Amino acid sequence: MSGATGATGGAGRTGGGAHGRGSANLSGPQEGGYTVTDTRQPPPHQPAQAYAPPAPSAPPSASGGGNPAAAGVRKPRPAARSVPRTRKARLRIAKADPWSVMKVSFLLSIALGICTIIAVAVLWMVLDAIGVFSTVGDTISEATTSEQGGSGGFDLVSFLSLSRVMMITTVIAVIDVILATALATLGAFVYNLSAGFVGGIELTLAEDE
Repeated sequence: MSGATGATGGAGRTGGGAHGRGSANLSGPQEGGYTVTDTRQPPPHQPAQAYAPPAPSAPPSASGGGNPAAAGVRKPRPAARSVPRTRKARLRIAKADPWSVMKVSFLLSIALGICTIIAVAVLWMVLDAIGVFSTVGDTISEATTSEQGGSGGFDLVSFLSLSRVMMITTVIAVIDVILATALATLGAFVYNLSAGFVGGIELTLAEDE
């Protein structure tokens, strides 16, 4: 009995020693009369610290010598100026409003009549100032005078007086206004009829950018 106990104790000591060397990280109860202890030191405790933001990096210098990466970056070149293009649009006059054509033609014919009256008045004054009427009138009067009576010649100066010339010019201008307005309105109707068959007049408009 004592021998068996001794063998058991020896085995316990041997197993305990081996367990102690192989399991140094464990701390458990006594086995076979020996105590297993942990010989490794625990890591030192570090207290919690407040978060510190990273320090801002220094701006790169103008020459780029302080930052090699920034020195190797090439700046983009400005875009080249594009050549101006000309946009074109092809349009077609499909219809002309007769009412608008009549109004525009009426105003234009009135302006033309006024310009005609002013131009005739200025021309008459210039011709009268240089003596054209008197010279031509004398020639016509001598040519139309009878040789026997010595009278009855045509008086051109009295016939082409300023009042008579202006009256005739005014009548012609009024007739021109009426005819121009009527013809333009009639032309609008005729254009609308022809545009319904052939499609109208096509125009190409260009716009410079």
